[in-house]
Amino acid sequence: MAEVGTGSLYQRFVGPLLSRDDGADAEQLSQLTLQALGQASLRRNWPLVSGSLAGLGAELQRKDLRLEQTLFGCRFRNPVGLAAGFDKNAVAAGIWHLFGFGFAEVGTITWHAQPGNPRPRLFRLAEERAALNRMGFNNQGAQAARRTLERQALPPAGQRPAVLGINLGKSKITPLELAPDDYASSLELLAPLADYAVINVSSPNTPGLRELQDEVQLRRLVERLRRLPACPPLLVKIAPDLEDDAIDAIARLAYEEGLAGVIAVNTSLNRLGLEQRRIPQTGKTLAEEAGGLSGAPLRQRALEVMRRLRVTAGPALPLIGVGGIDSAEAAWERITAGASLVQLYTGWIYGGPALVPEILEGLSAQLDQHGFRNIQEAVGSGVPWR
Repeated sequence: MAEVGTGSLYQRFVGPLLSRDDGADAEQLSQLTLQALGQASLRRNWPLVSGSLAGLGAELQRKDLRLEQTLFGCRFRNPVGLAAGFDKNAVAAGIWHLFGFGFAEVGTITWHAQPGNPRPRLFRLAEERAALNRMGFNNQGAQAARRTLERQALPPAGQRPAVLGINLGKSKITPLELAPDDYASSLELLAPLADYAVINVSSPNTPGLRELQDEVQLRRLVERLRRLPACPPLLVKIAPDLEDDAIDAIARLAYEEGLAGVIAVNTSLNRLGLEQRRIPQTGKTLAEEAGGLSGAPLRQRALEVMRRLRVTAGPALPLIGVGGIDSAEAAWERITAGASLVQLYTGWIYGGPALVPEILEGLSAQLDQHGFRNIQEAVGSGVPWR
């Protein structure tokens, strides 16, 4: 079981580092973790490495055919995925399935390499199991991402143990009017390696980016990308801070333009009642700090957006829920509100490797409790956690 082994080691050694706002730098911890995972992904077929990784998979993976789905042409072995923002440069794309994930979304990747915003730019809010980030799409660029993915020698799209999504953003130096060409350059280069692609127009940390959520701008962007040869299934990721009419407009646009789905939500500029919460590293309150809030405080707003999208979009459009999912109950809540898939980020960092198998076991148990034959029957059902 995941309560012993990797999960308990994580809580014993990493847990204390995550239990305080100050101390070990959050970004540095992430980078050290990714360096190790990147090396493991490159060498995953070496005998010693493959043996260790097989043990990891045996501990953390859960198989239940009732949790499988095929959405927008992709077969998901389970509905729990890694959200964009963790593996920005796709260095560990070959091994995310071993942590139990049914899919992983790498990026955000921009056409131009960029350093992101000045440090410090990632802060823990340990008591609230939340984080504030103003990373600013720091990544090595689309051409480097392609080389990184090719070096890992992944199976072809559609034949991987976990579905691979690629999350794309606008380069900071590219003016808004040229955004469609900027996104198109990245997508054209990376499309052959992606099971699906995401248009990220909702990060709060690139100036002007959220203007691309405007219906006219977004339609122009989508139409430009859909013209590309061999365009993979295309989804859009939206902000939690949109008004209801803007959410409705995006749901309609997704239907009219044939998008594969909508991901809700990105981080929030709303401080969600934490305005006076002070960050030790800067001495400022959240109300004074720039950046997007993620984690447990976002759960209720993300759920509201999901419910709104499901009503407006109808039952056919696949929706992916992200934001404040840190337990099996939170995942079930999002699925029964209308999400076919869910993604983890902040909750997974605090919860550690044990969280994914815990969620999968919880979802299977809920199917039993409610007499559902598969997870699709639970999507949008509105039934409560039992």
